[in-house]
Amino acid sequence: MTNIAALVSFSLLCLLATAHCYGVKGNNPLARLIEAQNLKRPSTFRKAVRNVEYSPVFVGSQDGLKEADKVESLPGQPDGTTFEQYSGYVTVDPVAGRALFYYLAQSENSSSQPLVLWLNGGPGCSSFGNGAMMELGPFRVNSDGKTLSQNKYAWNNEANMLFLESPAGVGFSYSNTTSDYVTGDTKTAEDAYTFLINWLERFPEYQTRDFYIAGESYAGHYIPQLAQLILQNNKITNQTVINLKGIAIGNAYVDQLTQYSGSYDYYWSHALLSDEIHEGITINCNFSAIPNVTEACITYLQEVDLGDIFPYDIYAPWCDTSSGSPSTSGFDPCTDNYIDTYLNTQLVQTSLHVTVPPKSWASCNDDIYDNWTDSPATVLPVIKELMNNTDGVVPVTTTRYAIDYLQTSVKTPWYPWYTQAEVGGYAVGYENLTFVTVRGSGHFVPSYQPSRGLALFSSFLAGELPPSGEN
Repeated sequence: MTNIAALVSFSLLCLLATAHCYGVKGNNPLARLIEAQNLKRPSTFRKAVRNVEYSPVFVGSQDGLKEADKVESLPGQPDGTTFEQYSGYVTVDPVAGRALFYYLAQSENSSSQPLVLWLNGGPGCSSFGNGAMMELGPFRVNSDGKTLSQNKYAWNNEANMLFLESPAGVGFSYSNTTSDYVTGDTKTAEDAYTFLINWLERFPEYQTRDFYIAGESYAGHYIPQLAQLILQNNKITNQTVINLKGIAIGNAYVDQLTQYSGSYDYYWSHALLSDEIHEGITINCNFSAIPNVTEACITYLQEVDLGDIFPYDIYAPWCDTSSGSPSTSGFDPCTDNYIDTYLNTQLVQTSLHVTVPPKSWASCNDDIYDNWTDSPATVLPVIKELMNNTDGVVPVTTTRYAIDYLQTSVKTPWYPWYTQAEVGGYAVGYENLTFVTVRGSGHFVPSYQPSRGLALFSSFLAGELPPSGEN
């Protein structure tokens, strides 16, 4: 049995986990998804339990494609870059013409370090632009939108990092069949699995390597379901067996009930909500009855007014035309604008082997999350299933409530963990589960607290809790 280390959340702040706007003012894909699902979901929550009847997935010829995917150099890349990069497309359905775009940043010790797949959420948001270029990849885009600077806290210092733009329609990924852009959790997991099987044929040196999946936000759905599919298929496939060792999800959206109750408790505990409104919500709102909540509950919810704040970091400024001043963490709130300019440059797309011109890259695709058809209200049963194979992290108040539903026992009591002689955050070890926070972080931990994020990632890969002593 595979010994998985499941880390299901590593960030302190999940302020508006029901409003994931990825830095774009007014663009809240997850909030809109939840609202749309509530209008059509019956009061009994559907659970993401999968009964697998396996049939071999499509595997195309990968001859010569690895060499063709090698990125010689990205435009504006800093001098002295010594690790190898690859990017390109993997076909997951040749009949529909559906292909997913990936970017691989190898570590300098690529042959001895594990492979980690990174997934952003949304749904419909880019793992390459948001994850690699804004958070944990080897480069950051400078304010000129043309040049790159080195990210010394990049996660490819510790692992070979594979970023997948999924599903089709996100970022540079595409399909020649319009109906493919009406999708959901199940199809996304199936395509990601097919991608991995084909990608490992293209890069056979990783076939037996330790493999991890990490991500954030709506990847709280993607990752457990993909991990479940991998483990189930590993038992019955005659194709490549994926050596899955662990999963890590930051600020995870895993359960709608705890998401609602935890979010409003978070607002109140951070003085964003009055005592009266919080009490009214607590007394009158039974979120397990969604969408059939009471009129009194709706009245109190309509009283919630957080003002015009940046939802991913309540202490950070918005990016606007008059100011690009950094947040308290030093992160530039206009970074997503720089990335958008850079990735929509033809020379950049050519260097990345983007072969579907003209291809306009966007941080998130409205059409994807507006047409999301399959989103179970909870993936906690999947996480509990994984814990039977697992050793494992799950957004602060919402995550803690979700952990309560898992009814797992504490092995290592709550303690402060340290990095660079400072408290990096707090951690508690459960039976087959670990919950870790990162002090001073917004939603995008590797962006807001890159040093602490890398230290946490290193501990995760080592199968250890973050260090409890000063170092």
